[in-house]
Amino acid sequence: MEKAADAFRTISEVAEELDVPQHVLRFWETRFSQIRPMKRGGGRRYYRVNDVDLLKGIRALLYGKGYTIKGVQRIIKERGVSHLADIGRGQEHHGDSEPAIDQPKAVNPAVSRSNPPSSGGESVSQEPAQPAGLTDVQKEELKLAYADLSAAKRILAGEKKT
Repeated sequence: MEKAADAFRTISEVAEELDVPQHVLRFWETRFSQIRPMKRGGGRRYYRVNDVDLLKGIRALLYGKGYTIKGVQRIIKERGVSHLADIGRGQEHHGDSEPAIDQPKAVNPAVSRSNPPSSGGESVSQEPAQPAGLTDVQKEELKLAYADLSAAKRILAGEKKT
């Protein structure tokens, strides 16, 4: 017997629906304060329909589009939780300069040439050059990727010193 569409779901049901382990859902709760399942005695989690939609949106961006957790957090901050829930439901927002979230992003080779790696161990603080012909969303995604790579470079440089 199937549950009603608006019934609460247990963590095992949600994990199975999203095809992720339960520990991943618990980890996402620590990284996304917007995920707030109802907890009953013994800490057992019960997810509402909106919680599941949000989780589906997070999964789509992390696994389907290759976003980082920080990138998804920024999307939530800029566009709101409802935007991710809409993605989770398969509804996408189409703006004038925004491509659909599931369309592949064009890769511009000028990006890699516009800001060559620095020599030495100094931290990278400048923003990458903005190539012409990209949408504002693509430019923002490149900035996020650049910030992630710069942070990784600083972490690796720190690890080499020890």
